[in-house]
Amino acid sequence: MTDVDENGRPEPPLTGDETATLLGFLDYQRATLAWKTASLDAAGLSSTVGASSMTLGGLLKHLAYVEDDWFSRWLHAHDRHAPWDAVDWAADPDWDWHSAADDSPDELRTLWAEAVVRSEAHIADALATGGLDRLAARTWPDGRAPSLRWILCHMIEEYARHNGHADLLREAVDGEVGE
Repeated sequence: MTDVDENGRPEPPLTGDETATLLGFLDYQRATLAWKTASLDAAGLSSTVGASSMTLGGLLKHLAYVEDDWFSRWLHAHDRHAPWDAVDWAADPDWDWHSAADDSPDELRTLWAEAVVRSEAHIADALATGGLDRLAARTWPDGRAPSLRWILCHMIEEYARHNGHADLLREAVDGEVGE
């Protein structure tokens, strides 16, 4: 049984093996984003702080993209699917961030939640066919490929960094604070 904190986040295992620990921390970071974006309307999800154009809605869409990009495109070499396949990324590399303003809160939450579900299936497949040492099907220009272990660590870092942004944004929207 997984312990859940006062904000509904699953606590990573204290004594789990490497796989359980990595997945536990990724789930915790995902749950933190869900908490920081919960119950906000379109105005709340599109609020900014200071000179930054970053929004909570943009975070949801960006992290949906990052989930699909790393676990589907990089790890399994699948082509991008909607909505990512219709974007001219060379012309607009920040499309995921600013296009979130055109989406409803339900659309943003669904896009992110569906990306997480797909990622969980891709992770399970990779664990079953190579474990944490499984290399991504796509490679960097020099021919090297990151392992699933590297991708999981990168995703934990990606979420943790952006959850720091989410803390500031959420506090500015309605005063809600918390780690």
